[in-house]
Order: sequence, then structure tokens, then C-alpha cells
Amino acid sequence: MTDSAKHDLHRYLKAGREALLWKLEGLSEYDIRRPMTPTGTNLLGLVKHVASIELGYFGDTFGRPSGIPLPWFDDGAEPNADLWATPDESREQIVGLYHRSWAHSDQTIEQLPLDAVGEVPWWPAEHRAVTLHRVLVHMATETHRHAGHADIVRELIDGAAGLQAGNSNLPDVDSSWLADYWQRLEAAARAAG
Repeated sequence: MTDSAKHDLHRYLKAGREALLWKLEGLSEYDIRRPMTPTGTNLLGLVKHVASIELGYFGDTFGRPSGIPLPWFDDGAEPNADLWATPDESREQIVGLYHRSWAHSDQTIEQLPLDAVGEVPWWPAEHRAVTLHRVLVHMATETHRHAGHADIVRELIDGAAGLQAGNSNLPDVDSSWLADYWQRLEAAARAAG
């Protein structure tokens, strides 16, 4: 693998990080925390989760633990404790955790070659051995997956949609066209159903 491949993977990871954080902008504390799906998916919880797992994949996996406490992963912690923010965990704390996660991960990415071998301790034994290349692919796709969740959650909260500030990645149409489009999709779904 070349340095350009590593650069490309890192660039996609960074884009996913920024997309995920952008979904918090302009929303109240309530809106970034409120569960928007039956499983409790919420924006700040997505950020907390991705920050936490990134620390594990780029830290512990390669023998570079961050030293940042993640009590939601301790033995006896509530299931899914990494997927929501308690009232005493502020937006600033969670976003700050994510930024510290980025810095730690970026050091690992910059210091190790793509073929550096690590071990993911929480994976089944036969799959634990990984390369930095595999972890970069995994985390870029995982981050974008959760950024996609955040896209939908944000749209449910206030109708805001799009890829990033200055690039909505959506067609330039007015709200009446969009309402008609939605009705056509609903009619097609009913006709097929």
C-alpha cells in the first residue's frame, strides 16, 4: 500500500468525522439528545459512540491506549451507555472527547505504516489480527455509517438535510416540489404494497 492510499483513507475518515459533528450545529441540548428512533438513536450519542470506538480501534488495537477514561465501557456499565449522553455530560465534553479521539487516532495513523499489525481484543479470536489498513477502512465506513444515521435523525428533528455546510448534496428544489415528490413515493409504495 502506498502513502497515497493511506492519505485517501484518512481523508475519508476525516470527512465522516466532520459530517457527524456538523449534524449537531444549531440544535438545542434537548434536540441533540432526544431519542428519535425506537432504539433510542440520538445525535450526541452517535458522537459519543464513534469517539469511544475510534479510541479503541486506533489506540488499544495497536498497543497505544489513550488513557482517556471511558466509564461507559467499564464492567457493570449499563448496556448502550456509549450511545447517549447523561445530563451531566455536556455537549462540549462529548465533542471535546471526539476531538481528543481524533488527535490520538491521527497520531497512530501518521506514525504506523498501513501494514502495521494490531489486535482487536473485542473481536472473535480468529479475526483479532488486523492491519492499520483494515482498521482505517473499518473506521471510515463505521463513521460514515453513523453520519448517515445522524443525517436521518437531524432531518426528523428539524428537516435539515445534506452532506455538509456549503454542500447539501441535494437537488435544488423548492418545498412544494419536495412535498409532491414525497406524495409520489408514498403512492408508489402503496401501489406496490
